[in-house]
Amino acid sequence: MKRAALFAYLQRLVSRQGDPALDVGWLSIVRKTWQRLLHASVRETQVLLISGLVVGIGSGLGAVVFRELISGCTFIFFQVLRPRLATVLGPAAVIVLPAIGGLVFGPLIYFFAREAKGHGVPEVMLAVAQKGGRIRPIVAAIKSLASAICIGSGGSVGREGPIVQIGSALGSAFGQLFRMSEARTRTLVACGAAGGIAATFNAPIAGVFFALEIILGEFSTRSFGVVVIASVTASVIGRFAFGNVPAFPLPSYQIFHITDVPLYAILGILGAVAGVAFTRILYWFEDRFDAVPMPEYLKPVPGGLMLGLLGFFLPQVFGVGYPAMSTALAGHYALGLLLLLVVAKILAVSLTIGSGGSGGVFAPSLFIGAMLGEAYGTFLQGVFPGVVTHPGNYGLVGMAAVFAGAARAPITAIIILFELTGDYSVILPLMAAVVISTLVSEMLGKETIYTLKLKRRGIDLRKGVADDLMRRIPVSQAMTTELLMLPRTLTVAQATVRLKQTHHGRCWWWMRQVRWWAC
Repeated sequence: MKRAALFAYLQRLVSRQGDPALDVGWLSIVRKTWQRLLHASVRETQVLLISGLVVGIGSGLGAVVFRELISGCTFIFFQVLRPRLATVLGPAAVIVLPAIGGLVFGPLIYFFAREAKGHGVPEVMLAVAQKGGRIRPIVAAIKSLASAICIGSGGSVGREGPIVQIGSALGSAFGQLFRMSEARTRTLVACGAAGGIAATFNAPIAGVFFALEIILGEFSTRSFGVVVIASVTASVIGRFAFGNVPAFPLPSYQIFHITDVPLYAILGILGAVAGVAFTRILYWFEDRFDAVPMPEYLKPVPGGLMLGLLGFFLPQVFGVGYPAMSTALAGHYALGLLLLLVVAKILAVSLTIGSGGSGGVFAPSLFIGAMLGEAYGTFLQGVFPGVVTHPGNYGLVGMAAVFAGAARAPITAIIILFELTGDYSVILPLMAAVVISTLVSEMLGKETIYTLKLKRRGIDLRKGVADDLMRRIPVSQAMTTELLMLPRTLTVAQATVRLKQTHHGRCWWWMRQVRWWAC
């Protein structure tokens, strides 16, 4: 009764707009505020912008929590568990750490959220393309925990893929909670992906283009604005938590000479070959592990043992690999070691993901590119000492070239490296190498490291809705025997009106073309 009386009183205040006694003090404020609330109308764009802001906050906080989980798991495995195992196994204790991690996250993924297996981005792409952006909320929690255990125990994967899936799951959950349309939900999924990349790399622009180029696969004005809001918001949270610094330290790019263009073009070709080889080897190992006759949730254990054995001799392949990348780009690795790390990292990632691990392929592709580019630059410096003086330049460009060759996302590849370095002088060689890598990789294979996983399940995201309908609808259902007869005396404008009133859509399309040419 008290609430009803208060509502009636406020209504009377609103109706007495001409009373001077009500135009002063708090009564005036209450009246004007209530009037605005009564007549407020929220537009669709405003709803999307607010939703993008909320999802950006969620993905930014999710990235912070996920990185803290990785730090905690790394401390448990390498600072607590490893010394105790070393008392029995000695230096070989590091071999069993990834297997112990697999024994934990394998059942976790299998029994709670199998979507969390692998690098995660293909599942997000599938949800956007065919499921209306719907992702189970539990995926965010399981993906966070499983990937943190995998990386913390030495799994050779990146943290970007999990963060993308975590942010996308949060965006999808928000859209489903408020019963938004499929178009809005898909946009919010892209917002979560952009926020995850922006927060972990401190690269808000790259986050935007990653979401538009890879997740949504389209560029529209409305989606762009909302995704930008989410990416900037998540990046602000990431900078507040980790500082306004890149994900890992990189050397500055040195002076570019126009005569270096052919050398960078060759690097683009090498990057394409490495990216395609990385993709095919990864899924070859996945096939081999799928054929092993043992429970799926236990397959990460033998995969972890093989990874541990590899890491025993080359510890640089453990984890995300950012410290090793910085060391290599600083020129502290010899040519032979650089080439060995290219092959070892491909094997390490293939063992981790192929056996059922959880983690991304973004950072591994950057690792492979950094080692390949640095090795290429070191070789050129030995052959042309007066021409090539900074091998690190080729290491920087090689990072983007290999990622472009694997993911076919040239815009994202260019912008991510530009934001990581903050140096505009890298743009010209970077664009040349990335574009050549993208073109050559398309010649070597149609599928990317993201789409190939879905293609192997019989899902082709490159085909549109019309292609899908053409495959499912038989001719008997699409054809019609009801013919529309139009008098020959009708004008084009009159015939257009008649066709629009019928179901002859194709005829209406052809009439539009006729009318256009007539004009």
